[in-house]
Amino acid sequence: MLDFDFYNPTRIVFGKDRLVELDTLVPKGAKVLVLYGGGSVERFGTLEKVTSALKEREVVTFGGIEPNPKYTTLMKAVEVVKAEKIDFLLAVGGGSVMDGTKFVSLASGFEGNPEELLACGFNPVPVEKALPLGTVVTLPATGSEMNSGGVISFKDGKFPVFSPLSFPLFSILDPTLTATLPPTQVANGIVDTFIHTVEQYVTYPVAAGFQDRTAEGILQTLIEVGEKTLADPEDYDARANLVWCATMALNGLIGAGVPQDWTTHMIGHELTAMFGIDHGKTLAVLQPSIWTLRKEQKRAKLLQYAERVWGITEGDEESRIDEAIGRTRAFFESLGIRTRLSDYGVTEDKIDDVVKALEAHGMVALSETGDVTPEVSRRILAHALHGA
Repeated sequence: MLDFDFYNPTRIVFGKDRLVELDTLVPKGAKVLVLYGGGSVERFGTLEKVTSALKEREVVTFGGIEPNPKYTTLMKAVEVVKAEKIDFLLAVGGGSVMDGTKFVSLASGFEGNPEELLACGFNPVPVEKALPLGTVVTLPATGSEMNSGGVISFKDGKFPVFSPLSFPLFSILDPTLTATLPPTQVANGIVDTFIHTVEQYVTYPVAAGFQDRTAEGILQTLIEVGEKTLADPEDYDARANLVWCATMALNGLIGAGVPQDWTTHMIGHELTAMFGIDHGKTLAVLQPSIWTLRKEQKRAKLLQYAERVWGITEGDEESRIDEAIGRTRAFFESLGIRTRLSDYGVTEDKIDDVVKALEAHGMVALSETGDVTPEVSRRILAHALHGA
């Protein structure tokens, strides 16, 4: 097992009808900015419940944080923070709202050019103070409710932003708040959670038994509840398991002491930025192709994945790996997500543009071993066009 530090200060408040506890979670006397995305939190009454639970506190709202939150939108929220002298942020939504709120938290007290916060990659941003924040999760997917990172869209790219100061103080996870989500968003969230898990699991062995078994449990649970929770959003147990899997997949637990990949996410970000394909769908498109082309580098863990997650024990090593990749693709398809780039109108002549974008953003040595060069990314994208 690799050396690691593990730190996670976020308090999780899980279960039905927990919004009323905002009154005990948010500091008394705080002036709160509630940030959210589209009109669904208004339409389904979540925003009203949140503001009511905040009771006597002064509340300001900021809506319109879009999927793949834009820097320009978030800087408008920073202006509100400064003008209104906000001292607590509350994100109500999914990963984009939570990511954006973290950026607002960091940028509000930053004395330099906030664009500099986008240039740090996976290193902590140079910020010494940040506004405290909490979250109310309405979409299980990113795990942003229990980690310190976010991804922000700026011009033609998507940029990670990390700081130990941007952990939420608390996150309310009420599975019933997710019951009104459109099926495609739920499916995207299932895939996002699945890929978060395998990015930290299907790498190479380091004798991390707990991390491996926990990752395998998350994957098996997603397979068990995926179609079920899509078919019946009111099935509380199925949806509760999805919500908790999404949180646990990216809160640092299964990634502690193990190598991590993230090739799928980095290439996927470029596809989203360039073609507007949903983040979860880009991951479903890329993962089978990445595994197909990197079988040798991942052989041991792909065989472990095949046996422990899918129960594949018959046949030679090559056939077991191929079957595991095929079952993974079939699982994504069972959720209603197409798994080939051509399904989204992307043509072969666009691959060069994606590779150039990866190069422009410094994504030239991806994977757990740094061997995914732009040329390897090109082969991955070419394979992903048609899945063969």
